[in-house]
Amino acid sequence: MRCHGIIWGLTVLLGLWFSPADAAPSSKKAAPKPSPAIETAQQYVAAMAAGDRVAVGKLDFACAYRLAAGPAAGQAFPPDTDPFYNACWEPIGNVHAAVIQQKDQGVETVWPGKGLLVFFGEDLARYAPSLFVMEELGAFPPAGGLLVDVLDSKKIAPASFRLKENGPIVAAPATLVRLSVAYKDPLLSPVTNAPGSYQFANTTRRQRQALKRVTLKWIVLSDLKKLGFPADQAVLNLPVSGASAKTQAVPFTAEAVGYEPDSARWWQPDDAPGVLIAAVARAALFPELRDRLGMLNRVLAIDPSQPEGLTLLTRDLYQFILRIASTTHNVPVNDATLLTVFNELYWNTYAQTVRWDLSLGMEMGGLSQPTAADFLYRMIPAMQQLEKVRPQDLENRLHLGNAYRWNVDQLIAIATHEALLNDIPPQRAAVRARVLNELAWSRIAKVAWNRTFSDAGILQAYQEAEEAFQITDTPIDKFISAYTMAYSLLFMPQRDNHKLLERLTEAKALYLALPGATPASWKFLLSPESLKMVLDADPIFKPLLEGV
Repeated sequence: MRCHGIIWGLTVLLGLWFSPADAAPSSKKAAPKPSPAIETAQQYVAAMAAGDRVAVGKLDFACAYRLAAGPAAGQAFPPDTDPFYNACWEPIGNVHAAVIQQKDQGVETVWPGKGLLVFFGEDLARYAPSLFVMEELGAFPPAGGLLVDVLDSKKIAPASFRLKENGPIVAAPATLVRLSVAYKDPLLSPVTNAPGSYQFANTTRRQRQALKRVTLKWIVLSDLKKLGFPADQAVLNLPVSGASAKTQAVPFTAEAVGYEPDSARWWQPDDAPGVLIAAVARAALFPELRDRLGMLNRVLAIDPSQPEGLTLLTRDLYQFILRIASTTHNVPVNDATLLTVFNELYWNTYAQTVRWDLSLGMEMGGLSQPTAADFLYRMIPAMQQLEKVRPQDLENRLHLGNAYRWNVDQLIAIATHEALLNDIPPQRAAVRARVLNELAWSRIAKVAWNRTFSDAGILQAYQEAEEAFQITDTPIDKFISAYTMAYSLLFMPQRDNHKLLERLTEAKALYLALPGATPASWKFLLSPESLKMVLDADPIFKPLLEGV
């Protein structure tokens, strides 16, 4: 059992500050005078945020009701060591646990991640008020702490309830206390779906935002001792569990407790720009990709246009998609530069066939780990946003076109690479060669997927790869150009196998001269289905496999 005792001591010790003078920014009213009801509500919130089960039990109406409605009516609370308090906490703890993210979210994980993130996925009005001040959001690590301001209080109609089945209805004076709860750390505050992001029958993942502040309504009942309660005041949170009056709330009140509609405010980019920049730098140092993604997703939930976060996220996702290719084809390539090209070529050809790994996500497939599709689906919108924020990031635009291609977004893949090519001056020959090769592959993908061999784009693809071959002096780009020309010949209306042999022979010589290249990895480059069928059908291609 966690520490318990004097609640006001806890507020200072745990960093949970109650400051009636520091009212919410929108409030122009003077701070309300302290009252027993206000102090009880403050004590209850402090105990809840601290996880003090004993203090909560002594202030919670449902807990006190257990005693008043049973044989212990009229008696004091049991000793602090009594199991009563743990039993009383159990329904509260179960409700709290339901909003702590326990399912692996894969590439959509948000810091602080599984088992720690508080996520309100439903309308905020559906949650009991204690969920907004639960221990995981209070002052115990890794929580960021709360700032709680008293807004106002007012007397409302008495609450009514029965203490015994078929017993008389009794009433207790009730006071409504409004508290503003602000979350001090934008990286640890609860997360909600973005307002207005819900669309009926829409299966796309909803945008999420980090909650900054809410207003909560609490009802404090008083004069309870004369009804057999162990204390004179108690706070309403959850309805009484197992109440005998099955068709009536226990207690019945004229007002509802919980979230005040339209009071939520979310963290905005200008609220903590320095914190977000520092969080991206911190994420870059995390050794585990899952932690990096969680922190970056948190940053981008607050500022979807944060350039450093978008840059790191997109590069991480792109590299991991390439890494998945390595583990899938399992062909050793011992040079980092060549391995990147090898894996890009793998996805280029794979995306034209079954595409299983690029279309089936973790959730849809009931899998325990994210798939290449998950990374692709998360990467594309991030790259799109980065393109808007930093159009000068040519690498991102190049990779975005590749991602469109792998996702069979054929026309936009071509348009993306064409636009990029138009922005690169002729004197930057090496960069133009790379873009020309990728543009050629985007045109090939369109013809290969649709099997429209009359598409004039396939001739353009050959010409663009040929131009790249002529303007580049980089050996690896020359190989890509030769291989791309050869691959485009497969889909020509009148295929020329002799010309195909020439291009593949040239590509083979260029490839095997590269650092890290091996005959085995060259043989794999001849294994894509569209190419292999042609090579197996004509004996003139046998020299390509010699020595491999």
